[in-house]
Amino acid sequence: MINWGVILSIAKTHLLTKLKQTTTAALGVTFGIGAYITLVCFMTGLNKMLDDLVLNQTPHVHVFSEIEPSQVQPVDLYAEFSNTFNVVHSIKPKLTQQRIHNARPILDQLNDDPLIRGAIPQIKAQAFYVAGTIELGGNITGIDVMEEVRLFNFKDYIVQGSAVDLENNTNGILLGSGVADKMSLKVGDRLQVRTIEGGIFPLKIVGLFQSGIADLDNIQSFVNIKTAQRILGEAENYITDINIKLFDIENAVSLAARIERQFDLKAVDIKTANAQFETGTTIRNLITYAVSITLLIVAGFGIYNILNMLIYEKMNDIAILKATGFSGKDVQLIFMSQAMIIGIVGGVLGLLLGFGLSHVIDQTAFDTEALPTVTTYPVNHNPLFYLIGITFAILSTFFAGYLPSRKAKRIDPVRIIRGQ
Repeated sequence: MINWGVILSIAKTHLLTKLKQTTTAALGVTFGIGAYITLVCFMTGLNKMLDDLVLNQTPHVHVFSEIEPSQVQPVDLYAEFSNTFNVVHSIKPKLTQQRIHNARPILDQLNDDPLIRGAIPQIKAQAFYVAGTIELGGNITGIDVMEEVRLFNFKDYIVQGSAVDLENNTNGILLGSGVADKMSLKVGDRLQVRTIEGGIFPLKIVGLFQSGIADLDNIQSFVNIKTAQRILGEAENYITDINIKLFDIENAVSLAARIERQFDLKAVDIKTANAQFETGTTIRNLITYAVSITLLIVAGFGIYNILNMLIYEKMNDIAILKATGFSGKDVQLIFMSQAMIIGIVGGVLGLLLGFGLSHVIDQTAFDTEALPTVTTYPVNHNPLFYLIGITFAILSTFFAGYLPSRKAKRIDPVRIIRGQ
């Protein structure tokens, strides 16, 4: 029967008599785990912020009526040319409207789908912003304001004014910060909007938004759905786009294909629309985890080296222990206990160090015009990272102590004593 009290007492004595080496080993684990926690929390937080910057504003499935060349040309309608090879040059797009026909019934059907969290309408139009003698080209988007807030965090990008002001004001416009800067406009000023058909409509600026994407902020503005329909002179059922948010983003590809077949509309899923961005995210995450794991492995090798040297220095103690009745298994457990004590103490201290450094970073001011809603550096305080850290600390010290302890188990005490 193993006497754990005696084994742990001897392990403690060994650790305390070589306090410098013990401290060095524990600090190796501490700084390894601390660096891992700090790095992985900060990098994943940064990656999440960059992902949200794009993905929060991007629907999981975007549905619209695409203008495209007609698949059937007039020559194909004549029977006498059915068995010939026909070549048609300069094919023009077919005459179609940008609007989605029967948009309201389609929206009702999509919102009844259990996979869909919400499907909301949009109206997109090109227009010119007119203020005094300045005239700029841009895009106006009519939105269901409160649904945009619910599904796409729209309010997070409003730097002045509020979403409610836009919802309740039929003559209001939410202007991109880039447009406002170029035209020297502020909240409360009036702006004229001229459509490409020539109609001019006066609107009041009820707020400014800043997405963090300069090219978008320089041209984009938002009005509510009814205002957009009035500006374009269209009926209440006029809708050009449908944006869909899913409960599970993994269903986006299959849902987009089903919508195209069912409604004869163009549906673009988020993975297709942001393929290059997703590749960049994957590479960043891969680099983050690769560096983090490397830090943990380096800490494990440090423990192995220290325990290996400790065994060489404790040859006499091992010989005495075996000569007084301790078995090889007991000796192995003594050195394994030392490794586990170092791992647990160093791991806990590493978690505390990483937690402290992560919170220091989280409280550090981060001021940039591109991200007005982000005031401090982003940190992802995921409890899973701490669980992985302490688990790896224990496992690495276990394996780092296992090999040297096996060597101690096989030491012949007679040869050691004779050598003395």
